[in-house]
Amino acid sequence: MAEAETQQDMGFMDHLEELRRRLFYALVGILAAAIVLFVAKDWVFERLIFAPRDPNFITFRAWCALSHLTGAGDRLCVTDIRYELITTTMLGNFSAHILVSAIGGFIVSFPLTFRQIWQFIRPGLHGEEASAVRGVTWAASILFFAGVCFGYFVIAPLSLQFLGHYEIGDVEPRIALMSYLKTVASITLAAGLIFQVPVLMHFLAKMGLVTPTGLRKFRKHTLVVTLILAAIITPPDLTSQVLVALPVLGLYEIGILQVKRIFKRQQAEARANPTSER
Repeated sequence: MAEAETQQDMGFMDHLEELRRRLFYALVGILAAAIVLFVAKDWVFERLIFAPRDPNFITFRAWCALSHLTGAGDRLCVTDIRYELITTTMLGNFSAHILVSAIGGFIVSFPLTFRQIWQFIRPGLHGEEASAVRGVTWAASILFFAGVCFGYFVIAPLSLQFLGHYEIGDVEPRIALMSYLKTVASITLAAGLIFQVPVLMHFLAKMGLVTPTGLRKFRKHTLVVTLILAAIITPPDLTSQVLVALPVLGLYEIGILQVKRIFKRQQAEARANPTSER
């Protein structure tokens, strides 16, 4: 019994060591990407971070083109950005630089980070389970970057326009730089993580925790939760909330189709091997 306990302890310690190694590789990737972004400060801030404050930003041009196409004239055109960014502390600009580099490093290195997590989980899966989720790193990375782009090009400009130009009396909008950065970062990251819904549903289906019938049953609950999440990460206007909710609901429906396919395959395998579970 003592020998068995010793082997179990060694196995547990081996798992901890493997987890430590994977997290180390992920942190090295994030740090390397963050350093590159830190060095490219001017390009990162002028071309990416402050771009949604430019009336010539691609999203604003698209809105204006849509406004003219629908006969609304210049009603959706953004011709002036009135709010001003300020910093009120000695470390304000440097702290903003560090924050942007760290978050940008995580975003850029997401495929490596996810792969390290997956490499830690994968040995615990059976051969068929591991082969069934082959290519999950690519799928998760594509969905993450799609969500980041959606948050950056769609939700963030709407949020900045609404919040930056919200007027109360004669109060001039002077926005703290860190507040601006946290708004952009939280929206972008939240959108990227929300787009992982199909991947999460895939894993839950492989573990037998969800079924197509159950997901359809809770579709209305999902709508409510989605609207709540949309209200949290977007300004309190209906347009922004709908823009967030629609893709999430679409991803949920895609997830249901994926779960349905997995469920059918599991049922077929169970019929083909009726004694496998005995």
